[in-house]
Amino acid sequence: MLIVMNHTAGPAEIQAVTGAVERMGLTAAPIPGSERTAIGVLGNKGYVDDSTIRDLTGVQEVIHVSKPYKLVSRDFHPEDTIVKVGSVEVGQGKRPVVVAGPCAVESEEQIMKTAWAVKKAGADMLRGGAFKPRTGPHTFQGLREAGLLLLAQAGKATGLPVVTEVMSPDNVGLVAEHADLLQVGARNMQNFDLLRELGKIRKPVLLKRGMSATLEEFLAAAEYILAEGNNNVILCERGIRTFETATRNTLDLAIVPLIKELSHLPVMVDPSHATGRRSLVPPMSKAAIVGGAHGILVEVHPEPEKALSDGAQSLTVPGFEKLMEELRRLSTFLGF
Repeated sequence: MLIVMNHTAGPAEIQAVTGAVERMGLTAAPIPGSERTAIGVLGNKGYVDDSTIRDLTGVQEVIHVSKPYKLVSRDFHPEDTIVKVGSVEVGQGKRPVVVAGPCAVESEEQIMKTAWAVKKAGADMLRGGAFKPRTGPHTFQGLREAGLLLLAQAGKATGLPVVTEVMSPDNVGLVAEHADLLQVGARNMQNFDLLRELGKIRKPVLLKRGMSATLEEFLAAAEYILAEGNNNVILCERGIRTFETATRNTLDLAIVPLIKELSHLPVMVDPSHATGRRSLVPPMSKAAIVGGAHGILVEVHPEPEKALSDGAQSLTVPGFEKLMEELRRLSTFLGF
């Protein structure tokens, strides 16, 4: 349920409504707006009798919301959310951002070389995996804490905010200490203990869509983070599992404008993991921006043929430089 207050409602009237909601055994979540405040009602298992709320002073309208995700929904929060990652702003009306770097941090030389290369080409953030969830247990699992420290070092040297994955609730504090944007990978989209822990911090979170997740499940996963108080969430489409085997996954670009209709959260696209093929990354990157994505994540490696993971989908440095030039022209055409 969403309680919309009159634009003249003051703090006392808002507090009275909040108190009434809490006396019903529910949670009240005030959502200040530019013109008026709305109050989200959370915790109900079914229909809520609004008769005790509707006639309170300052209440303009009571709207019943049936979606399992409420704080994520535009019904509760009609204004677009802008998420700040360091000095970079991600969201509607902002220039689409580019996050680039290797799939995994392999060595100091590799991450520093890549960081300076993507910085020179115009990337906004640096990505690199330290903790790597892999399908097989015998493949490279990342350098873990040592890789995290190397990534942070490269970010400080270049001035780029860094993005890396966190896999366990126990590691949230460690990763948050060194990273600017904490990524939840597709395999952990419904790791609810992890999501709750990320909701308790105020660092921005990049939530990737699960490989078989519906849109409702995706947005409900984001709800876990917002419900704990962290509103700094960026959604990321990274391809879903279908019958098609020609690409690594099937990139669902239609979900980008659909998310923007339903949710106020920014949405990005990862064409590298979606396609699994280097040649497809540039056209899908451009298609994502045209489709309204607020940014893209691209894997870049100075020597993809020697990469310890996902070399086939990683752009070379010259390939990334070419893509950035094309994106600059496209952004100008689109008015950014």
